[in-house]
Amino acid sequence: MSAGLNVSQQEAVNYLHGPCLVLAGAGSGKTRVITHKIARLIQAGCEPKRIAAITFTNKAAAEMRERAKGLIGKAAKDVIICTFHALGVRMLREDGAALGLKAQFSILDSDDVLALLKDCGGTTDAAVARQWQWTISLWKNQGLNADTALAQCTVGNDEHRSAAMVMKLYQERLTAYQSVDFDDLIGLPLKLLQNHPEVREKWQKALGHVLVDEYQDTNATQYELLKLLVGWPDRPDARFTAVGDDDQSIYGWRGATLDNLRKLPVDFPSLKVIKLEQNYRSTGTILEAANNVIGPNPKLFPKKLWSALGDGEPVRVVDADNEEHEAERVVARIQSLRANSAHKEFKDFAVLYRANHQSRLLETALRRAQIPYKVSGGTSFFDRAEIKDLCAWFRLLANQDDDPAFLRAITSPKRGIGHTTLQQLGEFAGKYKISMFEALFSASLPAALPKRAVDGLHEFGRYLNDLEFRAKSTTGAEAAKEFLANWLKDIHFEKYLYDSEESEKIAAARWTNVLEFCDWMAQRCGGTIDDTAGVTTQSEIRSVLEIAQNVALLSTISEREQDQNVVTLSTLHASKGLEWPHVMLVGVTEGMLPFRVEDAEGDSEGLLQRIQEERRLMYVGITRAQRSLAVSWPKKRKKGRDIVATSPSRFIKEMALDKATVKEDPREKLKALRAEFAKKAAASAASKAQH
Repeated sequence: MSAGLNVSQQEAVNYLHGPCLVLAGAGSGKTRVITHKIARLIQAGCEPKRIAAITFTNKAAAEMRERAKGLIGKAAKDVIICTFHALGVRMLREDGAALGLKAQFSILDSDDVLALLKDCGGTTDAAVARQWQWTISLWKNQGLNADTALAQCTVGNDEHRSAAMVMKLYQERLTAYQSVDFDDLIGLPLKLLQNHPEVREKWQKALGHVLVDEYQDTNATQYELLKLLVGWPDRPDARFTAVGDDDQSIYGWRGATLDNLRKLPVDFPSLKVIKLEQNYRSTGTILEAANNVIGPNPKLFPKKLWSALGDGEPVRVVDADNEEHEAERVVARIQSLRANSAHKEFKDFAVLYRANHQSRLLETALRRAQIPYKVSGGTSFFDRAEIKDLCAWFRLLANQDDDPAFLRAITSPKRGIGHTTLQQLGEFAGKYKISMFEALFSASLPAALPKRAVDGLHEFGRYLNDLEFRAKSTTGAEAAKEFLANWLKDIHFEKYLYDSEESEKIAAARWTNVLEFCDWMAQRCGGTIDDTAGVTTQSEIRSVLEIAQNVALLSTISEREQDQNVVTLSTLHASKGLEWPHVMLVGVTEGMLPFRVEDAEGDSEGLLQRIQEERRLMYVGITRAQRSLAVSWPKKRKKGRDIVATSPSRFIKEMALDKATVKEDPREKLKALRAEFAKKAAASAASKAQH
């Protein structure tokens, strides 16, 4: 099993009998180590179903499952390979009853949460509600509830006080709707294990070895959950493998904490620490720049990346007059490298930046040059209105207490049931403390609403009950496809889309999205696709209702984008875990990277931590590059309506390139290249003329 692994990788794979921390530097083959360790555990007698490999994204889980399948074949389908959130769903579906949660609870997405918070806080201001959303999410990730958050509020901090009060109302609504948000998918399983010894014992027995990928991205709640899953504090020899890199911890703003790395040797004194320092991705000069940049940060576990790939091309630093000029230089560099490099495909190039708004000028320049591109981290398929409409129906089929889903489904498409009727129904349901769906069939409803309104509501209720019955009994891909087609026809969804759009072209695109979504659902009902949320394996046939219950966990319609031959534009955060032959980091100025540290609130310690995280972000950007790296900065940029002078980021100086740096103007290179082509073409024409 250890063929093709270096000495450090072999050590990590073969250490099976206690807690293990694998410090995996960028490009050091961590996924390879995890999948080989899964194979080694099975070889050593651990049943596949007792191994859990936890990742942070659906995409990472899918890749890991595919690679595990290549190593261990059919046994891979029994290994639990999923995200933290998917594991949380599995635990709550099985044992959530201990917390008063029905097995068919709903999972609210970000937009549902925002609407609910507006309602709880009595505001229409989205910015205020979003601030509450971020604050409440951070508190939940730190393991706080409304009462403990309120107790921690400092005197005079009215914003935190109001957020804590809104949080209390919000939690009450979630309980009433039998719904959870994404943070609850970690917090509630933790509560389950903390307060219910029989559930804790069940899960500890079920899991023989737990592997955690990207361990540096865990928050306080995830670490507490991991500890209880592996038997802490009763089992100091707990069998788990944490794989991570403190130099790539870039999610502090969403609760990730390096404290989890600091605590590991304290909580598990027998912890085995193994460093992976050989990089298989980048050339020597790129790694030298990366090591230099990260150097000033304090080290929990010192390490230094090295490569056997040779020095390679020098790292380029490119300055530009302004942001438009910078975008032109990016285009010129892509054209030049495509003409001169072994990597000529557009998908070999990535342009990375600190903030989303920086993509606009780059997109304009690429379109002008007719270079195809995609903006990574753009609108998710599941964020599109038409897909959210359909998902609301599915959520309601699975959980009839879900009032937000009820309100969206009953108005998508509109069914002649107006806002006033729904408001009256809501008041009626609130008065009797029942869900809006349950209120439909109340014997006293006709006394509260006009007959026509009640008739319309009853018709919707009967249709939904019939739909639920059919969804529960419809299994397999072909049957699911037919069910979905009939449902869309019943509710006139295509007509609804065309009626609600002025442009027929946009309506047609939305309808295409709907059909693609239906295909996606049907494939999963047939068990033909490994589900990245850990819901479906290849051998399982599921009903439409079973797939519907977990639809909120899945964030991408397919992996087809990976195969597109286009240049990638991406934020540094979204680029983590990816790699390209040629990478350009743009807008690398003070105020942009590091990002607005001058605005940082709090003490000097907080400011220092902020700069250290920004430095790690620069390190992540540099280590995405395989063969060539260019770092550019504009001398001027727009700030509001003004044009302001900028200075190069401190991180450019910290790269300490000196000898390796080449300041270049790609346009001059391209001009020379074209002149050379023209010269050769003229010589060829002259030669033909002579013959």
